Amino acid sequence: MRDEYSQLKEYMEKSKRTVAVTGAGISYLYGMRRLKQTVGRMNAGRIFTSAYVRKHPEKFYEIMRDAFLDATFVKGPSAVHKQLAKLEKQGRIYGVVTQNLDCLHTIAGSENVVEFQGSFRDNICIDCGNRCYDYNVWNQGHMPRCEKCGAPLMPASFCMDSKDRDSISRGNMERAVNMISEADLVLIIGTTGFRSDEYLSRVKPGTKLVQINPSVTEFDRIADLNIHADAEEVFDAVLNG
Repeated sequence: MRDEYSQLKEYMEKSKRTVAVTGAGISYLYGMRRLKQTVGRMNAGRIFTSAYVRKHPEKFYEIMRDAFLDATFVKGPSAVHKQLAKLEKQGRIYGVVTQNLDCLHTIAGSENVVEFQGSFRDNICIDCGNRCYDYNVWNQGHMPRCEKCGAPLMPASFCMDSKDRDSISRGNMERAVNMISEADLVLIIGTTGFRSDEYLSRVKPGTKLVQINPSVTEFDRIADLNIHADAEEVFDAVLNG
């Protein structure tokens, strides 16, 4: 076993609360598209509004399908998502903080998940404001509709003209910060550091940071341990080594 893997196993064995932080790297390698690839030259500030969704509900659904839904519901979670869910069930990690919008951690079986950018499991009606906390509404082959008034739903954190969007965003990040602030070991997996200054803002003194990423990132200079390898390989060694 590689020395870095042995060190990681030792950290995890000694840890009383391990939190995993995941980024785009664990989703894009398995078929997820970047939203900007889907939107292209279209103006995201115009598309992610209630006015656009009201006028073009099925077009909005196609944007969501191309960016997230096919990879989520057709291809499903990656091996890394499943490994993290297994580690949580074994009590070896406490939970997951993710920048990803795709719900794949929850679908894989993780229960303690904080999506600090939101996701499509938290939806809001563009007319009456009714909330729907179920990602499965996007797995019906068409634009989801409010069960109360029939108007289109959209992910609450995506709706740029919603008066609640900022408070939802702040609440998501505060939950992420709170989870990480209680950890004594943080595993940073497949992210280059998007909003890391926020979610690492209250890390306890003495907390170990471990980066798992094939690429060099900004975490190389602050991590106690850098493992430049595929996360699937790393967690296979942790689970089976």
